[in-house]
Amino acid sequence: MKSLNEYFEELRSLDQHNIGSWPLYAYVLAIAVVSLTIMGIGTWYFVLPKQDTLAEAREQESELKQRFEIKQRQVANLDAYRDQLETMEAQFGELLQQLPSRTEVPSLLNDISKTRIASGLEEELFKPRPEEMRDFYAVLPNDLIVTGGYHELGRFVSGVAALSRIVTIGDVEIEPLRDENGRTGELRMSMTANTYRYLEEDGATTESSGDTP
Repeated sequence: MKSLNEYFEELRSLDQHNIGSWPLYAYVLAIAVVSLTIMGIGTWYFVLPKQDTLAEAREQESELKQRFEIKQRQVANLDAYRDQLETMEAQFGELLQQLPSRTEVPSLLNDISKTRIASGLEEELFKPRPEEMRDFYAVLPNDLIVTGGYHELGRFVSGVAALSRIVTIGDVEIEPLRDENGRTGELRMSMTANTYRYLEEDGATTESSGDTP
């Protein structure tokens, strides 16, 4: 059996121009070296440059998956959004129904006065101020001063809040009533009672045209 050195010496002495005379092991070894060389060159020139492209494709795939998941959640929540929108529209419709028209405002102011009387309060001032226009409604502030006991004032505020039309009370100031002998045990409450009315299309048009000189 040949030693390893003898194999090396035999490989060195091979005639490159007469491959047919090579021993079988040398021929197989040469084919293996050539194959590995071709594979290495192919990997260097063709496979490695594709790695960056493959990484970009994987990143794009991840982004597309995220977008798809977001769209999927949006579609899943679409029915919930629609239900919420319908609820909001219904609530908005109910709110509009609580806003009186121009012709109903005097009746609402009368209801406030009736609530004051029913609460046992005396009226010192009830003075409507000019309307304040908003997008689809107008605010009608009313300066109001009433006098009476603590519990009567509480009943009045609760009664106004319970009216079928929307009335908000602000700028509240309460002070004790005094006479020559000192306190009388009654209170004076000044406030702004804001009523609201819906701007009908014809009414809004009339007011807008009325502002034009």
